[in-house]
Amino acid sequence: MATQVQAAVQRAVGAPPVIETLTIDDPREGEVLVAVRAVGVCHTDMVMRDGHLPIPQPVVLGHEGSGVVAKVGVGVTGLAVGDHVVLSFDSCGHCPSCDDQEPAYCHHWFPLNFGGGRADGTTALADQAGQPVHSHIFGQSSFATHALVRARNCIKVASDLPLELLGPLGCGIQTGAGTVLNVLKPRPGSSLAVIGTGAVGLSAIMAAKIAGCATIVALDLNMDRVALARELGATHGFQADTASPLDHARAAGCLSGFDYVIDTTGIPAICTGAVKALGSRGVLALVGAYPPGFSIEPEASFLMSGGRVVRGVVEGGADPQRFIPELVDLYRAGRFPFDRLVRYFDFSDIAHAIEQGETGRVIKPIVRMP
Repeated sequence: MATQVQAAVQRAVGAPPVIETLTIDDPREGEVLVAVRAVGVCHTDMVMRDGHLPIPQPVVLGHEGSGVVAKVGVGVTGLAVGDHVVLSFDSCGHCPSCDDQEPAYCHHWFPLNFGGGRADGTTALADQAGQPVHSHIFGQSSFATHALVRARNCIKVASDLPLELLGPLGCGIQTGAGTVLNVLKPRPGSSLAVIGTGAVGLSAIMAAKIAGCATIVALDLNMDRVALARELGATHGFQADTASPLDHARAAGCLSGFDYVIDTTGIPAICTGAVKALGSRGVLALVGAYPPGFSIEPEASFLMSGGRVVRGVVEGGADPQRFIPELVDLYRAGRFPFDRLVRYFDFSDIAHAIEQGETGRVIKPIVRMP
């Protein structure tokens, strides 16, 4: 029996969301209905809104949800009504990447996370006229009071944690921290620079401190963000456009370049400059939302002669079922204070929350449900 929900519906590319009453299906086999308590606003929501990813319309976006299990479908184990959960991206569970415990590189990533419905093409949502509204964005579509997800992308967390805070662990926070801890795995005493100090970049900086990097450099145009990065673990902070990344490396004492650089900006020209700031065996991790059709231009001989690497990273290379509990443990221990990035908004004010995130006035907006 379908449940009535309130959801922020986008009905055209670039349009602001409008809260509507929809119906959502009961869980099918392997699915879980979650009463969403709160949801983070991520830059990727804006990328999808503006049509840079071909998301079908009308659609409910949102992919950093947290909430309480309301119903459980047949065949679901390990989850029960009343459990507190964090929602993350979806993956198939049976392709070569998933078999290697690398679900962020699932061979079916695009249809499962951007297709606007289940794997069989059906959508879980309908409007008051009975017309379908696309669902399952990142396996959840959590800009709503309820989300229907597969048990695979539903991570149980302890009930004594601040549930409203935890949703961004499922994407932005996981992406930054995981890039460091899961992918780069920096050597203790090494140097690491982060270009762009939004939620992803600041999470990477906190993770670099946990990993034992000796030199952690924050680069951004917003010096208030740089100052916060210094408080969270960066040893140096510079206004990014005052010099090249290599000059910033030298100013931080890394005369031959950085061991690791993380780009969160998604700007190809910045990435080209970042390559030149890599020291011998240095690695550049690309984690931003890069525009289709654009390229970075590293010099082949520069890469080859120093053993340098440029690699893409999706969702911090994380298996959410394993990594989100690790981040929770770090938060509990006071070593990963991602709560300092957050500002809360009411669901009725979701358009303002998105605007505040898009303009950079708020690092990580979180929308709380009634």
